[in-house]
Amino acid sequence: MALEIEDKFDVPVDFQVPELSGVRGCGEAAGPKSHQLVAIYFDTADLRLAARGITLRRRRGGADPGWHLKLPKAKGVRQEITHPLTRSTKIVPAALAGLVQAYTRGAELIPVAELDTRRSVTVLHDVAGNAAVEVADDRVKGTVFGEEPRIERWREVEAELIGSTDPAVLRRVGKRLRKAGAAPATSASKLARLLNGTAPKAAPRPVAVPGSAGEVVLDYLTAQVTALLAQDPRVRQAGDDAVHQMRVACRRLRSALKAFKSIVAANSEVAAIQGELQWLGNELGTARDLEVIRARFARHFAALPDALVVGPITDRLGDDLLVKERAAYEQIRQALSDQRYFDLLDALDALLAAPPFTKQAKRPADAPLAAVAEREWRRVTDAYDVAQAKPDEDEREIAMHDVRKAAKRARYTAEVLGMRELAKIAEEVQETLGTYQDGVVTQELLAREAENARLAGEDTFTYGVLTGLERATGERAHVAFPDVWTRTTTAARAFFDGRRDPAS
Repeated sequence: MALEIEDKFDVPVDFQVPELSGVRGCGEAAGPKSHQLVAIYFDTADLRLAARGITLRRRRGGADPGWHLKLPKAKGVRQEITHPLTRSTKIVPAALAGLVQAYTRGAELIPVAELDTRRSVTVLHDVAGNAAVEVADDRVKGTVFGEEPRIERWREVEAELIGSTDPAVLRRVGKRLRKAGAAPATSASKLARLLNGTAPKAAPRPVAVPGSAGEVVLDYLTAQVTALLAQDPRVRQAGDDAVHQMRVACRRLRSALKAFKSIVAANSEVAAIQGELQWLGNELGTARDLEVIRARFARHFAALPDALVVGPITDRLGDDLLVKERAAYEQIRQALSDQRYFDLLDALDALLAAPPFTKQAKRPADAPLAAVAEREWRRVTDAYDVAQAKPDEDEREIAMHDVRKAAKRARYTAEVLGMRELAKIAEEVQETLGTYQDGVVTQELLAREAENARLAGEDTFTYGVLTGLERATGERAHVAFPDVWTRTTTAARAFFDGRRDPAS
């Protein structure tokens, strides 16, 4: 897996690649060197990948033959995932087909086009002699498959950043190419150019009044759906922090749909989406919790003197948890390949295409959305009052978990509205309570594992040490919370009073 950072240019047939040696920050240019590249592109029959700017190909020739999956991350930046060349020219390797299931959603991947490219490559080196930028001059013959194949020919130039080269070098190379007559490409990829007019366009945005509450909420929902989809292939590969980011996207979507029901009506379809987002979040939760707790124990072991780590505890709280974590990831992959997940994605697409806006959605954003933010913070204080009214200490601690959840929702709501100060206030409540709650959960796990170790005849001394550390951490958060609560509620009152003051 790698990031591909490149600029593409349309050029006339008689274009001459300019001399590239001497570009500021670089040394000599080497080449050109010629290659013949033949790539078969795969997509669904209705071109679902092309509609999302995704390319999946099997390519022969050049320096990197094989299967290539390219996922857009930003303008000019794509994530490229490779797989060794296989003998079959018609069957996509399962490892790559799985990574695009969030887009294919059960539809078959078939060959849709072929690009036959005669490439001339010039490599620009930095002053230390390392490859910095690769400039490819391509003469392309493209064929769209079908009952009546369509053929097109054109020429284009690509300049791609290599390694950790300063992106400014790529801009300087691009400037030199433009001076020679190149123009920024009108298509994001060769395939997009070939399929122009064939591939379906992305669904048009629904009409929302500029500056309205509906526009703000829709923008946020769209961003979170995009984040969820972007993490899908990374979760399938157990990428660093991917399951956490996907779970957060689920939570933010659920929170927004609950908090902004005065803007996006809470009809049966929206309620069903909320329920399915909760299901997906739960599927992701086991692996995430194991990730967190395994990392937590690893930090403890790294900090403890060797004399305090006795018995095979690192196996139980390290390797054994890793085995469970891997099993949880396999369960996630099964969930992400299930029709239930595809139906949820379809429902989210439908929601973004035609959100059930209320009359409030047309109003200028400030008034209705500020009211939502205040209402969500009031949920936090109400939950706190309910918890403190519990006479039993255990019941009170359980009820404080509802305060944490309300604070998280208030934080997400404030983030939607760009209320950073309020989001930080809510986050402090959430994090302090979370530190205490995480300590309680960890102590419970330690007690179970210590009992397993005792039954196996193992020394349980270090379990006691870890339990003491976790209890101390939790107690510090518990003792600190009253001051945190006083400070944050005071700050929240000042925040809302300031917004209501016309002179502020």
